Amino acid sequence: MALNKNNHEATTREQVKKEKKTREKKKRIRVRLIPIWLRIIIVLILLGASIMLGAMFGYAVMGGGEAKDIFEKSTWTHIVDLVNKE
Repeated sequence: MALNKNNHEATTREQVKKEKKTREKKKRIRVRLIPIWLRIIIVLILLGASIMLGAMFGYAVMGGGEAKDIFEKSTWTHIVDLVNKE
């Protein structure tokens, strides 16, 4: 009787293995809503926007200047001169 039980368990284990293999074959292919190249572009745009907004905030609020002055070349040459102490 124990032999039948072991035989029964062996067949069920084999069936389980077969079911796992068939499940692996039936895996769904993942379709991305946003392609990877578009994700990279979005991240770069958000990074640039955050740098610009951070510079505007730092210059206007903490530095006491005008936020729109951050886009002028003279502002950046002044900042570089301050950093380099020339």
